[in-house]
Amino acid sequence: MESREKSIVKVTLLGTIINLFLTVIKLVSGVVGQSAAMVADGIHSLSDLISDGIVLCFVRISSKKNDRSHRYGHGKFETLATLIVSVILLVVAVKLMTSGITSVCQILGGEETSHPSWIAFAVAIISIIFKEFLYQITWRTGRKEGSPVVMANAWHHRTDAFSSVASAIGIGGAILLGEKWTLLDPLVGCAISIFIIVVAVKMALPALSELLEASLPEEEEQKITQIIESVEGVEDVHELKTRRNGPHVIIDVHVVMDPQITLVCAHDITIQVEEALRKNYGQLTQISIHAEPSTDAL
Repeated sequence: MESREKSIVKVTLLGTIINLFLTVIKLVSGVVGQSAAMVADGIHSLSDLISDGIVLCFVRISSKKNDRSHRYGHGKFETLATLIVSVILLVVAVKLMTSGITSVCQILGGEETSHPSWIAFAVAIISIIFKEFLYQITWRTGRKEGSPVVMANAWHHRTDAFSSVASAIGIGGAILLGEKWTLLDPLVGCAISIFIIVVAVKMALPALSELLEASLPEEEEQKITQIIESVEGVEDVHELKTRRNGPHVIIDVHVVMDPQITLVCAHDITIQVEEALRKNYGQLTQISIHAEPSTDAL
């Protein structure tokens, strides 16, 4: 567990340092280069900094061992962090959309607007390179450690990379095509916000579902049933209840056995069932088995 926490903290701290650097140069280049899309991109990077802080805080909490107040552990703190990161993305996206629409209306109304420069375009290219690099290493760490919040944070990096791509297109187009195409810059800002909203919702729904104690998918429960039934001595399985606890799984199940076997034998069978399940779902899987006698043999 300690190595898992260290791995997550290491990749998140790297992301924090890079995000801080990108936030500064994006906001500065956006103001100096007179680019609304780059300022929007800088605000997005700022939200990445906030999500990095949330990951660092909540992963430390979720790594704590079971205690008197949290008998099932602290895994759901990671799920809560995932939901918070998603909400931050959503709020930022709505703000960017509002700002972009306002700028479009001003341009269409005949108001004079700023014209973006090459410095903003260059920073957009730099951001694409850094953020895609961060996405790759953060996603791999999240997959390896089974951390939904780290994978959510990885997507936060990728949305920033995509928004920088959109910024580069908007800024480059406005520069190359002239002042009459300045409208392209805020329009791309709106496109960025729509993409962020979609990603935020996709991340938030599974996290919300888990916090509301949703069961694992049906195919996953069928797999669990098959694993249990493969253990010698198990005659039937019913009353299966499952849910996630952050990166871990909780399984409650009734296992039917021959009523003629001894208590010791029944205990040995349940141990084998637990070992089989933990082999597939990890050693920290929490399992509760209720042994029942087969009514057919009574």
